[in-house]
Amino acid sequence: MAIQISPSILSADFAHLADEAAAVSPSADWLHVDVMDNHFVPNLTLGLPIVESLLKAASTPLDCHLMIEDPDRWAPAYAEAGAGSVTIHAKAAGAPVRTLREIRRLGARAGLALNPAEPVEPYEDLIGEMDMLLLMTVEPGFGGQRFLDMVLPKIRKARELLDTRQSSVWLQVDGGVSAETIERAAEAGADVFVAGSAVYGAQDPAAAVDTLRSLAAKASPLA
Repeated sequence: MAIQISPSILSADFAHLADEAAAVSPSADWLHVDVMDNHFVPNLTLGLPIVESLLKAASTPLDCHLMIEDPDRWAPAYAEAGAGSVTIHAKAAGAPVRTLREIRRLGARAGLALNPAEPVEPYEDLIGEMDMLLLMTVEPGFGGQRFLDMVLPKIRKARELLDTRQSSVWLQVDGGVSAETIERAAEAGADVFVAGSAVYGAQDPAAAVDTLRSLAAKASPLA
């Protein structure tokens, strides 16, 4: 599939989210929204009311990444509100199959996220229940962290599992993605890339998205 770029508003100006969303809309495929509850991860960002407001202002579909406790309870509301994609963490979910199915039933793409130290293999049987597999390339919780190269073998393993099953599941990476790291992740087999400071720290965020897409496409064996 084509390379997709999902700029993370975690690195945007929260006082002007509508403007920040518009700044990447000509180029971005998704707008990545990190929902953190200060329990599952040690940070507090935003929740459903902000997502509902952003949905009214943004023309780019929202890619909601729930780094929260009890996603089984809360995730369906984000899909029901109109998010295009809702991702839950395997480590936090008590009933991941049920929750992924409910997200899909409500019209959103369903994603499952794994932290850097979590192996892919235990979740192989869930591939048919998801639309996207998210591999964290930093420890979740804060933006601006350095990309963890230790995750590259896991990206390759995940790509191998998906290809073996002839799966259409997207393989997303999130954390430390920049012009210096995106080619490594793309070469390993990722096809959806979350980038925060690399986009919103640039003078021209839309141009930064285009640059990242070009670099990933050049390195990707899927292109």
